[in-house]
Amino acid sequence: MSVFAGLVERLANLLQPLFGLSAAAAAIVLFTAFVRLLVHPLSRAAARGQKAKARLQPKIAELRRRHGRNPEKLQRALLDLHTEEKVSPLAGILPSLLQLPAFFVLFYLFSNTTIGGRPNELLGHELFTAPLGGRWADALGDGGPLGGAGLVYAGLFAVVVAVAAFSYRLTKRSMTENPALTGAGAGAGGRGGRGAVEPVPVPGTGLVMKVMPFLSFFTLVTVAVVPLAAALYVVTSMAWGVVERAALHR
Repeated sequence: MSVFAGLVERLANLLQPLFGLSAAAAAIVLFTAFVRLLVHPLSRAAARGQKAKARLQPKIAELRRRHGRNPEKLQRALLDLHTEEKVSPLAGILPSLLQLPAFFVLFYLFSNTTIGGRPNELLGHELFTAPLGGRWADALGDGGPLGGAGLVYAGLFAVVVAVAAFSYRLTKRSMTENPALTGAGAGAGGRGGRGAVEPVPVPGTGLVMKVMPFLSFFTLVTVAVVPLAAALYVVTSMAWGVVERAALHR
């Protein structure tokens, strides 16, 4: 941890002439962009996998209709289908998992007064007037929602809402273009013609499909409760992810 803290400090020192006391915040944004660039190849692979999974939905619906009463046979059939089509059932999860260590490192660095037995100098950095080691509750207690730190959080919340709204539109459009996920529309056999396969929704996913478009809005809770440095990482990564998703799923 002390090594990483030193790297953040050195990067902040390099950015000091441009950003002043907000240099560490700028360093976190650059660090986040670096992490996202590292996992971008996996994000591209995940996007290809998700598109392939979407194409498989009519076949999956048909397998569920045929083997719905035999879970073991259905499981084998689904695995065989994914193997035959060279599609991973876990497409899209790996990029998110690989970003978690970076988030927890920032959470740790800005939640402790000492790093490696030495005073944590990172806690002296700010984003405008909000300490990077502070939380929204601290901002409310020091000047209220319209105080300096409170306005910084208001700006972050506004960014989260804007990005989440864009993500909501992307998710709704994706669900509309892939009706097999929800069981709406005609299946592989055409629009109601002979031999049409009526899509069958995955059991138990009805609530998930209704909640999914709103998941990005829950980032507001994360931003409110974690240290500002970690919140800045989350917001930057979220914005990057939504723009990347829009580009990869055109």
